[in-house]
Amino acid sequence: MRSWSRSSVVAALAAAIVVGAGAGPAAHRRDEYLQAARIAIDPDRVRIDLDLTPGIAVAEAVIVSIDRDGTGAIEAAEADAYAGVVQRAIRLEIDGTPLRVELGERRYPAVAAMRAGEAAIRLALTGTLPPLAAGPHHLLFRNTHRADIAVYLANALVPVNARVSIQGQRRDFAQREVIVDYVLRPAETTGAVTVFLSTLGVALAIMAALWWRRLRSRRAASRLPPSQGAPA
Repeated sequence: MRSWSRSSVVAALAAAIVVGAGAGPAAHRRDEYLQAARIAIDPDRVRIDLDLTPGIAVAEAVIVSIDRDGTGAIEAAEADAYAGVVQRAIRLEIDGTPLRVELGERRYPAVAAMRAGEAAIRLALTGTLPPLAAGPHHLLFRNTHRADIAVYLANALVPVNARVSIQGQRRDFAQREVIVDYVLRPAETTGAVTVFLSTLGVALAIMAALWWRRLRSRRAASRLPPSQGAPA
């Protein structure tokens, strides 16, 4: 069974915490299409969790753009088509080089819940990073989907991988675009720490075994009967 170190547990919990103080309010106005992006950076990829929540005053316009046949239900083909529209409005760049944005999981609420302004469309998007040298890097995320009615939020999450360290975030006024400044640590650093800790653990285990063996020997010696001495 896999054991989790305290640092691993802390890192996993920290992944749910947003870096910085730009998360914004949970509520949004009735006439806005709130699009909130959470950006997770790993050494070899970027994941975007995008929630799109139409306010009650704009929900019908959003629904019509998805439910093209007007049946009142979002079919699989319609869901895929709309997700593709959103995908094409997302731009990712690493150090000025564009990345291909791949569409992953997509979840749509019931149309009635969308009309009430109470539900979000949830899309997962990923970008594969090229091999990057250790040091500072800059990830750009831009979302231009439905700029006519949209309000945007974008934040980087605390990285789970210890090699990635977020240094700061630079946003435009509308938060349509954010540049995440981060440092990528060398893979050898993490590996060296792991090797050191493993070696230290083995050494401590050996020392503990020797100490226990010596203690048992002393206890056994204390139980021997006293010497009778030489005969007269």
